[in-house]
Amino acid sequence: MLELLTEHQLAALIGLFGGILLGLAARLGRFCTLGAIEDVLYGGSSLRLRMWGIAIGVSVISTFSLAAAGLVEMKASLYLSTRWMPMASILGGLMFGYGMALSGNCGYGAIARLGGGDLRSFVIVLVMGISTYVVLAGPLAPLRHWLFPQEDVTTELPPGLAQMVAAGTGLPPTAIGLGIGAVILLASLWGGGIQREPRALMWAAIVGFAITSGWLGSSFLATTGFDALPVVSHSFSAPLGESVLWWMTGSLRPVSFAVGSVGGVWCGAFLGSLIKGHFRWEACEDPRELRRQIIGAAIMGAGAVIAMGCTVGQGLSAFSLLSLSAPVTTAAIFVGAALGLRQLIVGFRPAA
Repeated sequence: MLELLTEHQLAALIGLFGGILLGLAARLGRFCTLGAIEDVLYGGSSLRLRMWGIAIGVSVISTFSLAAAGLVEMKASLYLSTRWMPMASILGGLMFGYGMALSGNCGYGAIARLGGGDLRSFVIVLVMGISTYVVLAGPLAPLRHWLFPQEDVTTELPPGLAQMVAAGTGLPPTAIGLGIGAVILLASLWGGGIQREPRALMWAAIVGFAITSGWLGSSFLATTGFDALPVVSHSFSAPLGESVLWWMTGSLRPVSFAVGSVGGVWCGAFLGSLIKGHFRWEACEDPRELRRQIIGAAIMGAGAVIAMGCTVGQGLSAFSLLSLSAPVTTAAIFVGAALGLRQLIVGFRPAA
């Protein structure tokens, strides 16, 4: 069966598998970045933020374990083979977080909501995908490259926390990665009552393994195939634009991991919404709300290109490799989202 498929088709199936898990986690496990931030800031609950931490811890431990076994090519990933630009992470992260608050979802969340019948999210997906490619390869690409040139790493030391600590201490990077992953996992499990939420624990772990499945599958194809496919995992910024292009020109370009990943999240979310009985068609009746969502999606797309990732790309995939960009970008996304939510909920009036 597998011999009948091309390497690009296999890559798409690998993305589809992990994407389905992520889509199910969004609908059945309520795994959502903006929801986690809202819960912490305004809902008095850290449950979903701890789920995110558990997903990171699981993905770090599993990815570094597979890398130690020679099954994952960590240094071949974009996050460890491209020079890190701190200002790009900060500015792009702030833009993404602020745009996410305005639109009411990140790219991953918008696909998941679209799987439940929310047509407003369809607009967000399209606008974000187009915005991403405008900045990545379109008219604004020269300006973006001039301000934030994405250059390959020219030294043997990749921009990874485990590798840099290993260089300074002499300890194996694998041991450092496993140790950091364990600390993140234990810190997320400590307190907050999440131990009494087995469903939340299960879906958080599934998200972590979904991220690792991308690294595992794409590494296998990159090392055993002949098409020089990239080593990637899930992200939902540039892949949105790539998916739009593929659906329009699929006979001219091969399918990819990104297309499979985006389609997988939609399929998983659709199945999850049917299981929960939550599927229903929804549309936007307020033009002001739609305008805000379009503006937010456009800002998100641009910010994701500058930061080289979104809440999933940097917040999970890059974090699973302990890339230096991951914690900085994730923190900037949190701050940007907090500013956007404050504007929407209470405005920018001084606190009484």
